Formats: sequence, C-alpha cells, structure tokens
Amino acid sequence: MTTQRSILIVDDHPLFREGVKTLISRAPGFTVIAEAGSAEQAGKLALELRPELILLDLSLPDGKGTDLIRYLSAELPQSPIVVLSMHSAIDMVAESFQAGAAGYIVKESAGESLIQALNAVSRGEQYLDSAISPKVIRKLMEYSDRKVRMTESSYDVLTRREQQILRMLAGGASTRTIAESLFISRKTVENHRANIMSKLGLTTPLDLVRYAMRKGLIAIDDSAPPASSGQ
Repeated sequence: MTTQRSILIVDDHPLFREGVKTLISRAPGFTVIAEAGSAEQAGKLALELRPELILLDLSLPDGKGTDLIRYLSAELPQSPIVVLSMHSAIDMVAESFQAGAAGYIVKESAGESLIQALNAVSRGEQYLDSAISPKVIRKLMEYSDRKVRMTESSYDVLTRREQQILRMLAGGASTRTIAESLFISRKTVENHRANIMSKLGLTTPLDLVRYAMRKGLIAIDDSAPPASSGQ
C-alpha cells in the first residue's frame, strides 16, 4: 500500500483550494488533511496537525506569505513548503527561498508542475517552476553566486561531520537518508544543517548547492537545472 504524505493547503480562495485538492487526489502518495484561508489559521493548523508538506500562497488577507514561511520553517523544519503564487518576479521568488521555501510554482502552471514539485521536495530537493522565465532564473542563480563568493573561505570553519553532511545535503540527500546513513537522529541532522548555513552565511538550499559546486564538493553535472526538479 502506498504511503500517503499529508498536505496542508494555504490559500484564501476556496475554489483554487478545491482545484488543488482535485489534482492531488489524482496522484498516488499524497493526501490533503487540512485547508487554511489565512496566515493565522495556517499557523494553528500546521502546529496542531504537523503536515508532511505545506502548499502556500504568498498573498494572504492577514499577513505576508514570506513571514509565514519563516515561521513555519522554524517551527516545522521537517515540513517542506511549496509556494503556489501568481507572481513570478525575481524578488518574490528569491524572497520565498530565502524565507525557507523548498519549492516555487506559478499558479497558471500548477496543473503540470504540482505533483513534480511535491515529489521533488519530498525527496529533500528544491523545485523551481519551469514556467518562470529564464531571465528570472539566471538572476536567482547570479544572486546565489554572489553570496557564495562572499563565503568561499569559510569551509574550514566547519567541523568534519558538518563538512560530511554539507556534501550529502548538496548532493540531494534527504534528512532521513542522512540520519540513517550516519546513524544519528533527524533532529541532529537538522541541527547540523542550521549550523552549516549559519557558519557559511547561507540562507537557502540553493545557496548551499551553489556553494558546494564552487568548492568542488559535488560535480555540476550531478545537479539538475533549477528550472526542473531543483537542487
């Protein structure tokens, strides 16, 4: 029997939520356990139900979507967040990933990208919708490059275990995979991840992957283009 990963949908439009639920119901492996129409409701439901995945719109009636992402990322670090937004501008995309989102989908292409994104973030990867213009993607990558160049000399400040986990994270390994491989708890992996990001001055998984590429820790060919399954 296929394991069903639980999903919380956060969007203030009931008809859109219903459409997303229909799409998810047609794909194996996922089930919607709750819906929220506001940031306040989303926060309460997320902490109560602890969904395995969160689909979230940036435009909410009672708060900024990226603020909610930061909150949920801190409270539920093992629940990846995928943004479903009508916006595809570079500042919205970049701010979402900086806040802690694991994926970004433009609403107009959600039917094609939604399940791909859910599968990608479930594997511990990052997903960026291919509908987002190549120009935006280039700017996002250039932004990550600038951050990496500012932190290139900081690798030696990591402990040997942090360096090991950094390579595994950059290679696309999930928290569960790393924990099982190193015989440590998922919480320990999350703590190491937080320490690594802090020491290197990075804020998103994309920054981490680009850092690892420039340091030669992983081969560039090993990483999928950001416009498909993400890093």
